Amino acid sequence: MSTMFADTLLIVFISVCTALLAEGITWVLVYRTDKYKRLKAEVEKQSKKLEKKKETITESAGRQQKKKIERQEEKLKNNNRDLSMVRMKSMFAIGFCFTALMGMFNSIFDGRVVAKLPFIPLSYIQGLSHRNLLGEDYTDCSFIFLYILCTMSIRQVSTLNLEQGRLIPIQEEELCTCNLGTVCGFCVCLRSCASYSKQF
Repeated sequence: MSTMFADTLLIVFISVCTALLAEGITWVLVYRTDKYKRLKAEVEKQSKKLEKKKETITESAGRQQKKKIERQEEKLKNNNRDLSMVRMKSMFAIGFCFTALMGMFNSIFDGRVVAKLPFIPLSYIQGLSHRNLLGEDYTDCSFIFLYILCTMSIRQVSTLNLEQGRLIPIQEEELCTCNLGTVCGFCVCLRSCASYSKQF
């Protein structure tokens, strides 16, 4: 039992370290670059300008005014896409690092029960939560499942905003890649875990 508890604490520590590593890589490759700062400032400026124009426009506004707004919306969309492309290079670096780390840690914890779950996971999750574990007790937790849960919790509570140099609550758009292609270390981590587990 003490060994399992020690493994749990170690995996939590690993999750914190890898989350910090992901943010560090993102800061080096993205946040500190002049291109990112310029695009972000441009997006913020255009967003405020567009909001003000939309507030002042009336239903009886002429076609010219509506076309101007459409052009600004298109410009904003293009800048958002460029911003996402700048972030994309950190995604590949983080994905590579996480895949390598996952391979190393998985070999260390392979076949070991690292925690006991207070619930039985859904059948389609059991392949991940019970991966490479002996027996049919599905409350036994594998390394990869606990690692994903820890990383999710750490990233959801707060994330290091190295761009501004302070700790802030995580923004919803930074939590997934659904909104304008925004990429964060957590998404890459989750993808890397999923893709790694499929290989075995």
